[in-house]
Amino acid sequence: MSKPRNFIPINIAVLTVSDSRTEETDTSGKILVDRLTEAGHKLAEKVIVPDDIYQMRAVVSKWISNQDIQVVITTGGTGVTGRDCTPEAIQPLFDKSLNGFGELFRTVSYDEIGTSTLQSRAVAGVANGTYIFCLPGSSGACRTGWDKIIQAQLDYRTRPCNFVEMMPRLLET
Repeated sequence: MSKPRNFIPINIAVLTVSDSRTEETDTSGKILVDRLTEAGHKLAEKVIVPDDIYQMRAVVSKWISNQDIQVVITTGGTGVTGRDCTPEAIQPLFDKSLNGFGELFRTVSYDEIGTSTLQSRAVAGVANGTYIFCLPGSSGACRTGWDKIIQAQLDYRTRPCNFVEMMPRLLET
């Protein structure tokens, strides 16, 4: 039997991508903040930016250059409309893609929303030793992404492995 592990809180930044949401109407960002703090993690920063590639990249680039931020979660802009550009903005920053995240997100979402999950372009990767998860903008997608995937991988107690235990090795050369 393996030795029990203690929870390790990490610093997480949340980016809401929306042309119309404000702090008062940002239910998806609020869900993520509530979930991560209830789990015992720390909110490093929360920002809302419009669906603009360069504004998104500027914020996320600032966060991945900050050694005190271990995870970035974005919500919004992962659909297929003309303004949806989160994957295009964020994926070029990745040193490594976590392709299984998008695949797993769509699989889990299928049980909830059926074939509409095809419209999600949820992605994840690692950039400068920081995990980045890009979720759709609906509150349901944020609950699904956190509750069914991200929360367990950001918990050091999750066996057989988790993202937290890999953090010290992300910048190895």
